[in-house]
Amino acid sequence: MKGDGSLIKEYSVVALQGLTLVLFIFFMWVASRGMKSLKIVGSVAGIAMFVMSLLYVAMAVTAPAITEVHIATTNITWETFIPHIDFTYITTISMLVFAVGGAEKISPYVNQTRNPGKEFPKGMLCLAVMVAVCAILGSLAMGMMFDSRNIPDDLMTNGQYYAFQKLGEYYNMGNTLMVIYAIANTLGQVAALVFSIDAPLKVLLGDADSKYIPASLCRTNASGTPVNGYFLTLVLVAILIMLPTLGIGDMNNLYKWLLNLNSVVMPLRYLWVFVAFIAVVRLAQKYKPEYVFIRNKPLAMTVGIWCFAFTAFACLTGIFPKMEAFTAEWTFQLALNVATPFVLVGLGLIFPLLARKANSK
Repeated sequence: MKGDGSLIKEYSVVALQGLTLVLFIFFMWVASRGMKSLKIVGSVAGIAMFVMSLLYVAMAVTAPAITEVHIATTNITWETFIPHIDFTYITTISMLVFAVGGAEKISPYVNQTRNPGKEFPKGMLCLAVMVAVCAILGSLAMGMMFDSRNIPDDLMTNGQYYAFQKLGEYYNMGNTLMVIYAIANTLGQVAALVFSIDAPLKVLLGDADSKYIPASLCRTNASGTPVNGYFLTLVLVAILIMLPTLGIGDMNNLYKWLLNLNSVVMPLRYLWVFVAFIAVVRLAQKYKPEYVFIRNKPLAMTVGIWCFAFTAFACLTGIFPKMEAFTAEWTFQLALNVATPFVLVGLGLIFPLLARKANSK
């Protein structure tokens, strides 16, 4: 390990993506064996990541006062902190939606809380607040540490490691903070990967209606794992991992594209959540829910419609690649950004047809 972010540049994109696929298969196998130990690892890593984030903000903001370092971006004011609204910025709004997302991954485990009707919604709100606070303060700290007029090209890929490396230099700790963060981040990402495999399949197949989901997909093994559902996930992920290597030749650009694609595809799921929220509000008088987010019906409808419209707008604008327009790579990325959501939604439309065919037999 060189510690300068150049290791991946020595290998081809195909080789690195092939290794990524192998690692994904391994952790898919781990997820299929149960997640008791990973839940503990994930909890510890998640707490460590949150503590490291707060520690980074505190140490970075106070560094100019404690040490002899100078603020890299010298003109940090309210005017410069507020982003300049143009088309380039608008295409990044989906990243903001994506940044506060992810908490929904633990929704399949809502019944494991002591008082699901009250504790789970409060937990979601606390997560959203923590993410927002860390993002705002982290942006301020990054602005103090990196010159906004001279941003490294691979900041999106290696920025978090650069940040902790610089922080260690400020306090004469070498790479210690970077190594600690790397370990915590690795454990957290491993746990997040396994949860990302297991949780969506539990939502989709855990209580599936045979009218809409083929029974073969819901077949489970001794550990309660939907084996065929895992296999379908493996096929889809393998395509998403290897297909971009045909048109994206640089690992840094590939990482940026995958991150941007995530910021489009992941928030698209929330549209269904907002549709369901609007439907629940309309039919609220027929049910007696344990928890009500907004008791005023017109206000609840307004919030639901606004969230749906804002997320849809963010996803549509996020489709455009953040690079020089109308180049061969820009066109390739745009095509993948448009095709991927349609393919994934298409699968959802195909499942009921397959289920109907299987039931007729």
